[in-house]
Amino acid sequence: MTARPFEQTVDVETPELVVLTYSLAGVGARVLAGLTDLAICAGILVLLAIVVMLVTSGGVALSFDGSASWGMAVLVLAQFTIFWGYYVLFEGLMDGQTPGKRLHRLRVVREGGYSVTFGVSAARNLVRMLDMQPGFLYLVGLGSLLFTKRGRRLGDLVAGTIVVREEARPVAAAARQRKDDAGTSAPLQTALTEDEYTLLARFVERWNALDPLRRAALTAQLVKRFATALPDDGRPASQQLLELHDREHRARTRGVASRGDTGAGRERQALILAGTSRWNAFATTLAAAQKNGLKSLGENGVRDFVAEYRQLSSDLARLRTASAGRQLDEMFFLGRLVAGAHNLLYRERGLGFHGALRFLFTDVPREVRGSAAPIALAALLLFGPAVVAGIAVARTPGLAERMLPQGMLQRAEDGVRRAKSGEGYIDDPQLLRPVMASTIVTNNVQVTFAVFAGGITAGVLSVLMLVLNGVSIGSVMGLYASKGIARLLIAFVAPHGVLELFAICVAGGGGFLLAGGLLLPGSRTRGRALVENARRAVRLIAASTFLLIIAGTLEGFLSPIEWWPFEGKLAVSGVTLVFLVFYLRGGRTAASSHGSGHTGTLALGAVTTPRAT
Repeated sequence: MTARPFEQTVDVETPELVVLTYSLAGVGARVLAGLTDLAICAGILVLLAIVVMLVTSGGVALSFDGSASWGMAVLVLAQFTIFWGYYVLFEGLMDGQTPGKRLHRLRVVREGGYSVTFGVSAARNLVRMLDMQPGFLYLVGLGSLLFTKRGRRLGDLVAGTIVVREEARPVAAAARQRKDDAGTSAPLQTALTEDEYTLLARFVERWNALDPLRRAALTAQLVKRFATALPDDGRPASQQLLELHDREHRARTRGVASRGDTGAGRERQALILAGTSRWNAFATTLAAAQKNGLKSLGENGVRDFVAEYRQLSSDLARLRTASAGRQLDEMFFLGRLVAGAHNLLYRERGLGFHGALRFLFTDVPREVRGSAAPIALAALLLFGPAVVAGIAVARTPGLAERMLPQGMLQRAEDGVRRAKSGEGYIDDPQLLRPVMASTIVTNNVQVTFAVFAGGITAGVLSVLMLVLNGVSIGSVMGLYASKGIARLLIAFVAPHGVLELFAICVAGGGGFLLAGGLLLPGSRTRGRALVENARRAVRLIAASTFLLIIAGTLEGFLSPIEWWPFEGKLAVSGVTLVFLVFYLRGGRTAASSHGSGHTGTLALGAVTTPRAT
């Protein structure tokens, strides 16, 4: 058996005051799990594409009709949902595991050993927008894994999570072998100290993997070191070492303490001897519960599981004390069992349908109100440059050539003709409306995800994206104003603009909450401030996504309609404003009776103590 001396571990303390040791997942295992998940996502998307093609066109797309348009819209939304929702959904439902992580025996847990929630998973995975850079190579994420203390990518830093291994350790097999050996005779005392036995056990385990020359050199060194414990009978040195290891191993399985051990050492051997069979039985039960859930054990089974968890926690505490700081295989094995059971027992309940509604229409609006300062800062960075750029381009139209792409300049030129002929801002091919709506929604939501994730760069990327978008919006408006066709653009933007622009500001506020955790942690540690602010920021992203879904639907289906009067589209804009006001009032009664937790705070939420999610 071996405790893997090069394995990176982290200790956490449970509510029972038992210290658990987690083995951190390595880069290789995480890459394999990621590739597995990527293959699953690609497979799902391919199957869905085949189904959509068969349903909408009978197998061959001979013409582009309404059903084909809706089919393409479904595929656009499916690609977005699979790419972003797959990880959040599975990690939330499967207690920190995606199918790829489960296959490779990995799990995401919060610092402290607690299970991840949907909010934590969302914060962790939205930052993949930066982790995957450049392109889809994940070089930023891999660099973070290699250079952070606990092997965490940026998403883990934001969410306060770690990825741990849950594989069955070799000690379990060794423990079963001990049980088999228990009936054989063993010496009444051992010839090696615990350190000497550990050294010999490491050598025996690596026996077949060693180069013959290296193995011979190590054999000679060990024979010299253990000369007093080896018989001088002329047999090959390698055979003598293997027999010595076997004798020492069997002695310890009978509870015999190592040479020189005091009372603590003897207690350690007694604990291992008495607990091995019970620990192995619990390992089988734990594996079943992890696969099928605690409910699969039944009421009595859960009761026994909890009782056994407490007993194993006690065993682990006693064994840790008796080990006197030694890294024992049995302690790692037992710690893995207690850690796995701890994750199951302390897993938070899912939101459920009513909980999801309460989150979206109570908790989220309350957070938007409580985060007014960072949202206002985002609005200033968006609309300030927009106003400056708009005035500059309106007064000096030539600036537009330096600030806008050629396609937008050509659209403005075409807009003069369209305004005279009574046409709309863009063509309104009704068959393409579903595709337009789905594309607009997914594009806008991903932009806000990037603004949010940019907060981890101390807000630099968030600021840059807001300013650039503001300059682009203002330049377009100024260009159309300079040509006397601003009404054409306003008629198109009015139905969806209120919700869309506000959603961008809310996402920017989420990014600045992350930046506030890094730059202005207040009395908290920087890591804790980042994690706590990220929990708040996820609520802002939920609000932004919800509003952008509505705005994108309006932009795809309603905004392009040419025959709607200008006043009618302004009326729609007014309706969206009223809706927004009423939505943001959600949870107001609850906030007044329980407190929102954000009153009297500094800008960017730097010194707040947010509510737990």
